[in-house]
Amino acid sequence: MPQTIEEITQKVRQAGEFIPLLTNEIKKVIVGQEYLTERLILALITGEHVLLEGVPGLAKTTSVNTLAQTIQAEFKRIQFTPDLLPADLIGTQIFQPKTGEFSIKKGPLFSNIILADEINRAPAKVQSALLEAMQERQITIGGETFLLSQPFMVIATQNPIEQEGTYPLPEAQIDRFMLKLKIDYPTKEEEKTIMQRMTSSNGQKQVKKIIHPEVLLKTREVINSIYIDDNLEDYILNLITATRDPAIQNLSKLASLIQYGASPRASIFLHRLSKAYAFMQGRGFVVPQDIKTIGFDVLRHRVILTYEAEAENVSTDDVLQQIFDTVEVP
Repeated sequence: MPQTIEEITQKVRQAGEFIPLLTNEIKKVIVGQEYLTERLILALITGEHVLLEGVPGLAKTTSVNTLAQTIQAEFKRIQFTPDLLPADLIGTQIFQPKTGEFSIKKGPLFSNIILADEINRAPAKVQSALLEAMQERQITIGGETFLLSQPFMVIATQNPIEQEGTYPLPEAQIDRFMLKLKIDYPTKEEEKTIMQRMTSSNGQKQVKKIIHPEVLLKTREVINSIYIDDNLEDYILNLITATRDPAIQNLSKLASLIQYGASPRASIFLHRLSKAYAFMQGRGFVVPQDIKTIGFDVLRHRVILTYEAEAENVSTDDVLQQIFDTVEVP
């Protein structure tokens, strides 16, 4: 029997009672960065991967550490370096001389939450080791495949590619990240609070584990039941197709700026994430503003610009802004 929107909203509010508690725990450590905190929680409740980009010192790693500490799950931090090997991530086979057989030593990817710190400081062969785990939720070692336990999510941080010692990530891997977040500097007031807190004797506060993995899995079932109108689904598709063929949406001037548009994975993620954002607002239905709010984070790493766009100093966000301003909202 189909549920009414009122019934869905009631379930959403009951299932989302932990959201304010989770936010307050994170705020014990992280000053400001509401945008980052909200997006990390969105990724957590959907079980997808996040790519954080920003210069060093903006609390990217600290935010992920804090989020992991609020969950009763296994957390591993992997520091990516130029000499890192795929086996350092997924594990390897070890020969046992006594038995004459190989045993499997599992790597740090066999955890629930993975922090891939400075992911773009490792070469492409290491990035490729992540692809199977991120997409299939499984790892293959020596011909044997192991399913990863749920929840499983990779939160990667990267420095801007202009910095020394960085490698651009392959497009196939970037597309696996549901969100790409650009982290900016704190305000003057926030930085003053950070400075005072970190230089005082009681500055480091401990957070509590308030969420069990089963809660997250049940939350995803509630999110899937949230109502989204057919017109809004068409709106999502119009946004995605505008990145591939701008002329369809009367955006011919963008055709020379876009080399590749967003993949079908973008429409799937935008659909799922708009429901998750409605969940965080305590609603059992999606409104157009939900799509517009999280649209940039879903699309900015999936739209590849041309050399002409780079020459004209046009960013991906500039192109997306024109698309969101032009495509008709239902």
